[in-house]
Amino acid sequence: MGLSVAFAAVGLAFSEGFGHSTGTQLLGDTLGLAAGALWGLTTLALRTTRLTQASAEKTLFYQLAVTAAVVPVISLMLGERWGWSYSAWTWTSLFLQTAVGAFASYLAWMWMLRHYPATQMASFTFLTPVFALLFGVLLLGEPLTAQLVLALVGVAIGILMVNRKPA
Repeated sequence: MGLSVAFAAVGLAFSEGFGHSTGTQLLGDTLGLAAGALWGLTTLALRTTRLTQASAEKTLFYQLAVTAAVVPVISLMLGERWGWSYSAWTWTSLFLQTAVGAFASYLAWMWMLRHYPATQMASFTFLTPVFALLFGVLLLGEPLTAQLVLALVGVAIGILMVNRKPA
């Protein structure tokens, strides 16, 4: 029931833009939803494959190694220009994304998957698309609507329902 409430809340968060989104907004919404779905699929793979027996560090290494091998190839296929002359802000952002976003947070997530039920952990993946919208408000100046706030509350209620202690 809690997962259904969180899912419905995510749907509510995205529903206000369905009828009148620009191409950029629709792309951003799609990427936010894809992030949540892929996070959920990662959790499923970690819990249902032989990776269940691997340590969190080894699992993280596998993910980062595959990413390091695949992303440059995709970048070349897309014709992206490579260079090293970036601003200090860009290098700082890249470092933080690597150290915190790709290393510390995933290591903590994989450790938690080894110690807590997947259903309880999976409920937190519903935060990904909602936070993507919230960061649009904070970083891109998009409007904070009552619908987005209601969606955040709905996701929080769904997470609480999944993780509450049975009576």
